[in-house]
Amino acid sequence: MRGRTVIWNTSAFALALAVPGCTTPSPSDASGEQMDKRQTIDAGFDSTLSRLYIDAEGSRELISKAKGVLIFPSVIEAGFVVGGQYGEGSLRVGGHTVGNYSTATGSVGWQIGAQSRAIVFLIVTDESLRQFRSTDGWSVGADASVAILKIGANGNVDTSTASGLVDAFVLTNTGLMAGASLEGTRITRLNSL
Repeated sequence: MRGRTVIWNTSAFALALAVPGCTTPSPSDASGEQMDKRQTIDAGFDSTLSRLYIDAEGSRELISKAKGVLIFPSVIEAGFVVGGQYGEGSLRVGGHTVGNYSTATGSVGWQIGAQSRAIVFLIVTDESLRQFRSTDGWSVGADASVAILKIGANGNVDTSTASGLVDAFVLTNTGLMAGASLEGTRITRLNSL
């Protein structure tokens, strides 16, 4: 009986050591996953930009003038009384991705369910871009005011609400979101990507 106990304990110990080894990715697997994630974010960036060009006449000109464009293709907002939102995106300068970022916001108030939206930030000036890239965490309202752009009565982007520093579009599945607020949204660089 004692021999069986020793064998059982030894087998259980060997299994405990082997199982975590099976699930721990090798460094090459981890870098492959990171590459896949970057490609997914970049593909989402491109598709969100295409949607924006269709939904907001005049947005292409604003994008071309921006010093940097930060897009979060899928920001999931969920909650039941206490909620929050989270998404990952990338910053492009001169048409090239220069970093990946996450966005998060917490909220308290009556809410239920979940929804997804895309957020497009246009960083308009060189100084705004420098300030954004030099900080580890950047918050809407605290570090910069962000003007939410909308469509005017003529069907074009209404630039009268543009701040001249950082502007944003918020898109849902049905088009541009009216009355959106990004106050308190925090953006942080993803160093792991």
